[in-house]
Amino acid sequence: MIRLEGVSRVFGRGAGRSVALENVRLEIAPREFVAVAGPSGSGKTTLLNLVGALDEPTSGTVLVEGRDLAGLDEDARAVLRLERIGFVFQHFHLVPVLSAFENVEFPLLFRKGTSAAARRRAASDALERVGLAGKARRRPAELSGGEQQRVAVARAMAGEPALVLADEPTANLDHESGAGVVELMRELNRERGTTFLYATHDAELIALADRVVRLRDGRVEAEPS
Repeated sequence: MIRLEGVSRVFGRGAGRSVALENVRLEIAPREFVAVAGPSGSGKTTLLNLVGALDEPTSGTVLVEGRDLAGLDEDARAVLRLERIGFVFQHFHLVPVLSAFENVEFPLLFRKGTSAAARRRAASDALERVGLAGKARRRPAELSGGEQQRVAVARAMAGEPALVLADEPTANLDHESGAGVVELMRELNRERGTTFLYATHDAELIALADRVVRLRDGRVEAEPS
């Protein structure tokens, strides 16, 4: 599903040069539920951005489903993100003037060949799956933090992506809400076979992963044998 070969990402130059990732080598198989763990500034978000085709490495190769992202132009990268990758962001990034239903449906509007009926059905099914069918018409401000994150998960899953990337998905939630969101992600992984790669420094979240990739100072620490 994912392969990184000698990937480095450097920001700035000279005295302002900052190494976010250095010579990262990593493979993640389809259907895995993988946590990227490490302290703040260790490179977790940068790693997700590279895998999600939101950024480009300074050196090295990033492959997703066998495709070298460096070989894709911006249009092809956008199609990859739209059709094959779902994103769950730490700060939800819901559109405040749209209802929960409209937020979930929104990315599907850009999919060519998807009928209005299919979009509505996918959005409704996704909201039902996360337990928010009864709150589909509510706007984000009318939902709790946990409910907003569930809408974000529903939005990520509505298009049935092969891969979901989640950046600190529980950082802004209380313990109960966070546990619910993670269990939902785990269920989707088991039932749909969706690959999950999520960044966190939460010990409980790390414990739920099939495998943990630990980053420190931009480098992957050796995994236990």
